[in-house]
Amino acid sequence: QVNLNAPYLLTRACLPLLKKSDDASVLFTSSTVGHKGRAYWGAYGISKAAAENMMQIFADELEENTPVRVNSIDPGAVRTRMRARAYPGEDPNINPTPEEIMNIYLYLMGADSKEETGKSFKAQEKN
Repeated sequence: QVNLNAPYLLTRACLPLLKKSDDASVLFTSSTVGHKGRAYWGAYGISKAAAENMMQIFADELEENTPVRVNSIDPGAVRTRMRARAYPGEDPNINPTPEEIMNIYLYLMGADSKEETGKSFKAQEKN
């Protein structure tokens, strides 16, 4: 429900306002298991794969006649409560904090990314 329905319904509800903007950006949070399945991550991986496909559909539908761009970000392993519950034996200090991966989010929300749409980004990928 959360990984697919919420982004869909929120995006649809916000589209009238987004279309009025000169610089609108919609970001979906992806996951590695949404691109490549892993054992025991079934429902979560399926929901993230569906959300990734939904991002591409929105991007294709909105690219031609609107200023709205749509992308996704895979944050990777991040020091969060969710990560600690999923990997209780992992040292949390080996993963970056959410603040440490914010640059890609800020870039994609800003005017410098006007040409980026329909793409999946990895927050921790070194360029």
